[in-house]
Amino acid sequence: MMKMRELEARTGVNRETIRVYFREGLLPEPSRPARNVADYGEEHVRAIHAVRNLQRESRMTLPQIKATLAGEGSGRQIGAAALSHLEELVASRVGVERGLVTVKSLQAQNPKARSDALVLDRLGVIELVRTRAGLALSVTDVGLLNIWSQMRAVGFTEENGFPPEILDYYVDAANYVAANEARLFLDNVEGRLSEDDAAAMLEFALPAMLNFFGIIRQRAFLRYIGDRTKQGVDIPVVKPGES
Repeated sequence: MMKMRELEARTGVNRETIRVYFREGLLPEPSRPARNVADYGEEHVRAIHAVRNLQRESRMTLPQIKATLAGEGSGRQIGAAALSHLEELVASRVGVERGLVTVKSLQAQNPKARSDALVLDRLGVIELVRTRAGLALSVTDVGLLNIWSQMRAVGFTEENGFPPEILDYYVDAANYVAANEARLFLDNVEGRLSEDDAAAMLEFALPAMLNFFGIIRQRAFLRYIGDRTKQGVDIPVVKPGES
């Protein structure tokens, strides 16, 4: 356990800002062995780092962070890196189970939340959890569900030939890429790097390579669309590992 001075030193955040985080309900309550005495733990360090990363890297305000944790949409796209910080914040703040968001709470903004969630759960895109309050899901899975909701809003609907079942393709593609990435990474670092060094590499590489993959995928997608619409060239069926 640590006192506020040590918490400031560990996080690089001053006590006035930390107190704001507490007032916003973003940090777990400290233990209080006596009146006017507060002890802080590693969960507070992790939570503070998570909030700072969301502010700096994802440009999220404290109200936006708080609303997202409550399952309320903010109208903005949340990136993969932000979702991982939100998960860390949930885990450190209240525990993973209590941090789940109910599907029912999402339906006011997304009327198809339940039906879509059931399909995405069946495909393995998200994982639904049965709780006393009903079906629930993690903050990251809420983000995935909201992405599909936003896709619906611009025309990716059943009527236009885009049921949520089409996302099964992305599960297969993601598993293929991830399995090969994991094997390549371990083949090159096992026995050569310490666990800390390997973890530091992954901390940078996972979001960086997500952006890298997104750019080259977008470039290829637009090339195929252009070839088809401008030149009438059939889009080839490319299997994993083929170029």
